[in-house]
Amino acid sequence: MLVSAKEMLTKAKAGHYAVGQFNINNLEWTKSILLTAQELNSPVILGVSEGAGKYMCGFKTVAAMVSAMVDELNITVPVALHLDHGSYEGAKKCIEAGFSSVMFDGSHYPIEENIEKTKELVAICNEKGLSIEAEVGSIGGEEDGVIGAGEVADPDECKRIADLGVTMLAAGIGNIHGKYPENWAGLRFDTLAAIQEKTGAMPLVLHGGTGIPADMIKKAISLGVSKINVNTECQLSFAAATRAYIEAGKDLQGKGFDPRKLLAPGAQAICDTVKEKMELFGSVGKA
Repeated sequence: MLVSAKEMLTKAKAGHYAVGQFNINNLEWTKSILLTAQELNSPVILGVSEGAGKYMCGFKTVAAMVSAMVDELNITVPVALHLDHGSYEGAKKCIEAGFSSVMFDGSHYPIEENIEKTKELVAICNEKGLSIEAEVGSIGGEEDGVIGAGEVADPDECKRIADLGVTMLAAGIGNIHGKYPENWAGLRFDTLAAIQEKTGAMPLVLHGGTGIPADMIKKAISLGVSKINVNTECQLSFAAATRAYIEAGKDLQGKGFDPRKLLAPGAQAICDTVKEKMELFGSVGKA
């Protein structure tokens, strides 16, 4: 059964660890992440961007696949199915489709409009027992065509959004989606500390978890980050393992072209990446 992310993140915040959100793109991705979470006894959040939802034939298809898989694989750890960087319309569609958590990214709207739309979605989510993530100040890099310039959020605006009753808050602290450039200045811990001071017990979310050095991740967790999003890193490890399989000519041996064989090394690479992240975030054994 899918659960809201509220309880797992409240526990993570209190226990000074973070729960990983790992984005899914297809069945292999989902299966690898769920099996690894179960093996490590870790709570997990499956993230779905609007682009990935479209690719997988719509949010209803995704919700049905994930629910059935949790059931068929006997997954007993807490699993939240979460819309990543959702639009207002996308969030409403996911709520109808059976997601247990949504993110409304109103960071590109003027703050008043962000507040108004977030408030409306908070009311719907509260009524249905779902968790909701909001965002203040855009995050750098590119994700499904959404671009931000590594901006840094205003702690006062963060407080205004947190006070609307959202479950968790994503705030730009110099983090970037995708690969980090050579000249990246690092995370703004001063901003993170100021946000934490104003939002108190609110679990904070770090987007763009790929490529941030381990010591920075640990420091961010110590300053109230309870959810960390990982996507690019799984994509890179999947691609590298698939490339190695084909370059070694294994797809030309016997039935090596069978998609189940062809995709197996990539699926295993996702398991390995997820395991590494769960260990770093401190969520192993916390289910």
